[in-house]
Amino acid sequence: MNIIGIIASPRKEGNTAFIVNKILGGAKEQGAETSAFSFGNLHIEPCCGCWSCHRSQQGCVIEDDMQKIYDAIERADAIVLGVPIYMGQMSAQGKIFTDRLFARFSPRFSPFFNDHAVKQRLILSFNQGNPDANLFKVYTDYTKQMFEVLEFEVSEVPIVTGLRNEPAHSKKDLDMSLKKFGSSLVLASC
Repeated sequence: MNIIGIIASPRKEGNTAFIVNKILGGAKEQGAETSAFSFGNLHIEPCCGCWSCHRSQQGCVIEDDMQKIYDAIERADAIVLGVPIYMGQMSAQGKIFTDRLFARFSPRFSPFFNDHAVKQRLILSFNQGNPDANLFKVYTDYTKQMFEVLEFEVSEVPIVTGLRNEPAHSKKDLDMSLKKFGSSLVLASC
């Protein structure tokens, strides 16, 4: 099983990276092949709305590091998308990633849509400073539904809270619970 992680945060080694890497670690312990892409190390432009991706079979015309992610998505059985919540929504990096999926996963337009006979599984992980996991529930539920419309099978939506004053790596028991999400991705496919 091949699982990729997308760290949609500007921080290379912040909470989102910790969370995604722990989930991937749990999958790797079950024998999965894993890799991660961190927006802190990538140059990815926002969608320019040119619609070239829908006028031909070439896909997105923007030549940047998103091309690497497109290739990895094509080979992946599952994706772990880690997104911090900024101002009640996903980070700018998460939005850029989501918008750039338009070239590959747009049901009414894309020549690439329905290339996957089996839906790709997705863990959609959010993290936030606020301790109330339900504070942005309307938004996290909406985002989950949006990925389901794009024909991902959203298997889990973990929300790691209270990170304003205590970083993820210092939270007791978080390490094991995150690894369980990764393990479940692999075990559910067996």
